[in-house]
Amino acid sequence: MTFGSDRPFDDRPTAPSPLKKKRSPLVPTLIVVAVLVVAFVFFSQVYADILWYDQLGYLEVFLKENGTRIAIFVVAFLVMAVSVYLSLRVAYRSRPVYAPDNAMQDNLNRYQEQLEPVRKLLMVGIPIVLGGFAGTAAASAWQTVLLFFNQVPFGQQDPQFGLDYSFYLNTLPFLGFITGFLVSVVLIAGIAGLLTHYLYGGIRLEEKGFFASNAARIHVAVFAALFLVLQGVNYWLDRYSTVQSNSGSWTGALYTDVHAVIPTKAILSVAAIIVAILFVVAAVMNRWRLPLVGTAMLVVTAILAGGVYPWVVQRFQVTPNERNLEADYIERNIGLTRLAYGLEDTEVTSYDATVNAEAGALRQDAETTANIRLLDPNLVSNAFAQLEQFRQYYQFSDTLNVDRYNIDGKVQDTVIAVRELNTGGIPSGWVNEHVLYTHGYGVVAAAGSQVQADGKPSFLLSGIPSTGKLGDDSTYEPRIYFGESSPDYSVVGAPEGASPVEIDRPQSAGADTESRNTFTGEGGPSIGNWFNRLVYALKFQSTDLMLSDTVNSESQILYDRNPRERVEKVAPYLTVDGNPYPAIVDGRVKWIVDAYTTSEHFPYSTPQQLERATQDTQTAEGRAVALPPEDINYIRNAVKATVDAYDGSVDLYAWDDQDPLLQAWQKVFPTTLKPYKEMSAELMAHVRYPEDLFKVQRELLARYHVTDVGRFYENSDAWSVPTDPTLGANTDVKQPAYYLSLKMPGQDTAAFSLTTPFIPFVAPGGEPRNVLYGFLSAEADAGTGKDGVKSEDYGKLRLLELPREITVPGPGQAQNLFNSDTTVSQALNLLRQGASEVINGNLLTLPVGGGILYVQPVYVQSSGASSYPTLRRVLVSFGEEVGFAPTLSEALDQVFQGDSGATTGDQGNVGETPEDAGGPPAEVDNQKTLQDALQAASAAIQEGQAALAEGDFAAYGKAQEKLQAALRKAIEAEGKITGETPPAEGQATPAPTETPAP
Repeated sequence: MTFGSDRPFDDRPTAPSPLKKKRSPLVPTLIVVAVLVVAFVFFSQVYADILWYDQLGYLEVFLKENGTRIAIFVVAFLVMAVSVYLSLRVAYRSRPVYAPDNAMQDNLNRYQEQLEPVRKLLMVGIPIVLGGFAGTAAASAWQTVLLFFNQVPFGQQDPQFGLDYSFYLNTLPFLGFITGFLVSVVLIAGIAGLLTHYLYGGIRLEEKGFFASNAARIHVAVFAALFLVLQGVNYWLDRYSTVQSNSGSWTGALYTDVHAVIPTKAILSVAAIIVAILFVVAAVMNRWRLPLVGTAMLVVTAILAGGVYPWVVQRFQVTPNERNLEADYIERNIGLTRLAYGLEDTEVTSYDATVNAEAGALRQDAETTANIRLLDPNLVSNAFAQLEQFRQYYQFSDTLNVDRYNIDGKVQDTVIAVRELNTGGIPSGWVNEHVLYTHGYGVVAAAGSQVQADGKPSFLLSGIPSTGKLGDDSTYEPRIYFGESSPDYSVVGAPEGASPVEIDRPQSAGADTESRNTFTGEGGPSIGNWFNRLVYALKFQSTDLMLSDTVNSESQILYDRNPRERVEKVAPYLTVDGNPYPAIVDGRVKWIVDAYTTSEHFPYSTPQQLERATQDTQTAEGRAVALPPEDINYIRNAVKATVDAYDGSVDLYAWDDQDPLLQAWQKVFPTTLKPYKEMSAELMAHVRYPEDLFKVQRELLARYHVTDVGRFYENSDAWSVPTDPTLGANTDVKQPAYYLSLKMPGQDTAAFSLTTPFIPFVAPGGEPRNVLYGFLSAEADAGTGKDGVKSEDYGKLRLLELPREITVPGPGQAQNLFNSDTTVSQALNLLRQGASEVINGNLLTLPVGGGILYVQPVYVQSSGASSYPTLRRVLVSFGEEVGFAPTLSEALDQVFQGDSGATTGDQGNVGETPEDAGGPPAEVDNQKTLQDALQAASAAIQEGQAALAEGDFAAYGKAQEKLQAALRKAIEAEGKITGETPPAEGQATPAPTETPAP
C-alpha cells in the first residue's frame, strides 16, 4: 500500500532522531565566578596598598614603582612574545610538504596530526607564557631602569677608562640588563623556531646525514647572527666590567686585566661582529663554510685570547714581579675603596700610649670621665621591665638605646626605651587583640653614667603618668601606636562624643584600674564604609572586621607599624639600618631611622657583604636586625627618616644631599624627600651616626687604614675587630660598637661618639694576639642647637694608631686581667654567694690619661623569675693595674695611686642617696656595711690560704671563723638592701629570693 509514494508503507515505529545534548550552564558560571573572585581579591590587595600609601602621603612611590614595573613588564612581554611567535610562525609557514618515506618521518607526521587540533592555541599560548615569565623577571629591574634614565654624574672619572663613576653605577648595569634580556630572547626564540623546523621536517636526520631546508638554514643564520652581535656587545661591555672584577687579589682592573684581558675583549668583540656578518652573507649566498670556519675560529680565539693568554701573562710576567707591576692598581684600589665607603677623610693620629698609671693622670680628661656610661643597654632591659613595666601587656625591647639629653643645662648620655605593647600579654579574643589593646605608653630613660645607691637605674623619666627631668605627659605625647612590637593591626577611632574604648594605661603605677582613650590622629586608612571594611577583611582574612559593632564610621586601621619596615615601604630604593631608636622630639616620640644608598658597581672598590660586616653580639643574640646578605662596594648614609610613634607619619630627610645616587632618586620621587635643613633643632640634637654604616667602615679600615702601597701589599699591618670578651674565650662574635661621650686626643671638647678598638689580624687557625693596635671613633653628634644646621664635624672619623714597641692590652687581655686578678675573683665569688649570678657588662675602651682605660660595670642578679641585674661594682684597668670598687671614682683612684684626678658621674652616689633613688638613707649605711664585710671576707680568705701554706691548721680554723662571720654580716646587709630576710644563725644560707617588682 502506498500513499502518494512509490515507496512501500513501513508501519514499523520510526526511531527518534538523536537530540543535541544541552551543555549545563553551571560549569561556565562557576568558572566566571571563580575568575571574578580571584580578580576582586587581587584588586582588594592593590586597593589596600593605594589607601595605605595615600593616607601616608607617599602615593607617588606606589604609583611610580608599580607603573615602572608594569611598563617594563609590557615591553619585555611584547619583545619576548612577539619574537617567539614570529619564530614559530615563520618556521611553520616554511615547512616542507612531502610524503613520509621512512619510519622517522612517519612518526613526525603522527605527532603533527596530534598537534594540529591545538596548533593555533600553542602558537599563541607558548609566546604568551614565555612572555609572562620574561616580563616578570624583567620587572624586578625597575630600579636599574629608573636610575639609568635619571642618573646624576659624580663629576669624577675612573683612572682606567676616564668615564664618570655614574657610568658604572647607572649606565653599565642598565646596558648589561638590556643585553642579557635580548640574549635570552634570541636563544629562546631561536630554539622555539628550530624545534618547529624539526617537528615539521625542515630539519631532519637522514641516512645520508643531516638535512636542513633553505628556510631552516636562513632561520638559523639570522638567529646566530643576532646572538653573535649581542655577544660582541657583551665582550665590549666586559672591558668596563674589569674595573669591578674581584677575580684577582685586589678589586679592579689589575695589570693582567689592563694589558691582556681588556685588549682581548675588544678583539673578541670585533671578531664576533665579523662572524655575525658572515652568517648573514651565508644566508643570502647559501655558502656556509665561511661562517662555520669563522665560528670555530671565534671559539678557539675566545679560549686562547680570553683564557690562556691572560693566564700566561699572570703566571710568567706578573707573579714574579707582582709588587712592582701591581703597585699602580693597588693604589687605585686603596684610593677608590676609601672613597666609596667614606673613609678618604679619616684623621689618623699616632697615639703614644703609656701603660703606667700615674696620680692625677685623668685630670685633663674630666669631660670624658664624667660621662663614662656605666649602664649597659644590653643588660638593663630586665631592670626596666621589673621597675617600669607595671602591666603584663607592656614590654621593653631586649636591647635599649643610648642617646643624649640636656639635663640641668648639661648634655648627658642617656639609656632610653619605650614601653611598648606586649601582644603576648593581651587576653585572647579579636576585640581584645585588635580594638581594646592598641598601644604602648610612655618613654623611660635613665642616666648613663650613674645609678642609684642600690644599683638600680637612676631614672630621668619614668612612671605612669610619666614624670622626671625630661618632662611629663603634658610635655610630650606618650602613647606608642607605632613601634617594634606593635600588633599586626588595630582598629581605632570613634565619633566625637563617643565613650573611649581603648585601654590607655593604668590610672597610676600602683592602680588596679585602667583609663580609656580614643585615637585622634590620622594613622591609617579609613574603614568607615562597608567597601573598605570588605577590602581589609580580605587582606587580614578576618570576618570580624565586617561583623563587629566596634568598627564605626570613624574607624581607622593601623598596620605595617614597625618603624624600620614602614621606611622600607615608602623608600624601597634604600637599605635601612637595623637599629631604629626612639627620641622625644618637639613634644612627640619619634623613631629615628637611618637609611643608605648602596651599590655593588663602584670601580676598584672592595666589596663587603652587609650581613657579615654588621654581625656582632647584638645581631647574633637577636637584639638587633641584621642587614640583608647583599654585596656592596659603595654606601652613603643618604637619608635620615623619622616615624611618629603616635600617628605613624613618616618624614624622609635628604641627609647626604651631595650623594649622586640620592640625587637621582630625588629626580624619580621629587615630592618624598625633604631637605635636611627643614629638621628642627631638637630633632637635629638627637640625630646620631648610624651603627651599621660604622660597622661596615671599621671592617674596611682594619686593612685600608694603610695607604702606603708597599705596606698594603705586604699586609704586615692588617687589623681586625676583637671578639666580644664578655662572652668568654671561645666565641668568635665581634664586639659591638659603643656610643660614648668622649674627647679624643686633639679634640677641644668631648663629643657624643661611636667607638671601636682594633687588634692585630690573625689568619684562620693562627694564634690571636689581643693587644691594642688602633682605636676608631666617629663623631656621632649632629646637633648645633639651630634649626637645619648640621655640625661640621658630624661623621668625622678619627683613628688612633698605637705604638708597636709598647704592648697595650686589648679588650681580651683586659678581660683576662679582670678574671685572673686574685682580689677581683675573690670578691666576685663572694658576690655569687647564695646562687646569685655575676654578669659582666660591656667593656668600654677609652683613650684617656695618655693611655688606654678599660671600664666594665659588674651586675649581680639573684635567682628567681622576677629578678633583674643591679650594678654592684665597677672594674677598671690601665696597663696592668686593676681597680674594683662600688663606684667608678673609687675604682679609678685604686688604679691611679689613690688620686686619679677624674670627675665621674657616679661620685654623687658615694655617701648619699640620689634624690630619685627611692630608698631611705639607711641603704647607704647598708651598702658600706656590705662593702666592709666583703673586704673582711677577702682578707680572711687570704689569711686562711697563708695558714695552709705554712701548715698552721689552728690559724686556718680561726681564719675560717672570721670568714663565716664576715659572710653572715655581708648576707645580712644584702638582705636589708634587697628586702630579703637573712637566715638565722646556724641555718643554711638560702638562695636570695627574687626582688619584688614595684
